[in-house]
Amino acid sequence: MTEKAGRPSDATAQSDSPPRHGAPMVEEVTDFEVLEIALRELAIEKGLFTAEDHRRYTEFFEQLGPVPGSRLVAKAWCDPSYRQLALDDPIAACKEVGVDWLRPTGFGTPSDFTARHILEDTPTLHHVIVCTLCSCYPRPLLGNSPEWYRTPNYRRRIVRWPRQVLGEFGLHLPEGVEVRIEDSNSKHRFAVLPVRPAGTEDWSEDQLAEIATRDCLIGVALPTPGITANADRPVHPAAHPIDGGK
Repeated sequence: MTEKAGRPSDATAQSDSPPRHGAPMVEEVTDFEVLEIALRELAIEKGLFTAEDHRRYTEFFEQLGPVPGSRLVAKAWCDPSYRQLALDDPIAACKEVGVDWLRPTGFGTPSDFTARHILEDTPTLHHVIVCTLCSCYPRPLLGNSPEWYRTPNYRRRIVRWPRQVLGEFGLHLPEGVEVRIEDSNSKHRFAVLPVRPAGTEDWSEDQLAEIATRDCLIGVALPTPGITANADRPVHPAAHPIDGGK
């Protein structure tokens, strides 16, 4: 087929176009995905990072899990001096379980969320973390946030009806226990240090780390001997559901 005058062939047009990196191979994308692609391409074009940097960063975060956070909790349960370090200097405590909070990936620019906080539970105080604006989360320590953590139902309801929402996770706290909600943001990230359960006095750190699950470090569950996975905890229907637009 003859090309019309003044119209380059597809091959010529493609060769003159700037290279694109990692466009999703799907039939349609959301507005957020379009925005992410545009920002990523602009950042690469301006030299803020390379396509290879982006690939390595993505792969790093996709493989993250809550293991460092579980180890931090177990170590704090077993070692009083380390527990005090975790409360006084969480960044230093994180390094001892393999997380350099300033450079969590080991490459690229330093992290800017340098204010880390470990929230210690007591028999009369229970902490829960949330990000009411978006989904700020200590990923290097707890891995990627669960889907429910990012939903409007959790973000809006946990600060209004904390006991009811915790009850939907199967966690029913006595009336004498104060529930304190901590709202994270882009600079301040939190993790919960739960109360060590009775009957684990002779357990090793490895055994304790198994029951210090992600949900326990968020505050929607309590560490319980025999429960080593978040999937083992039932999630009940919402008592006060919130519509997406409200």
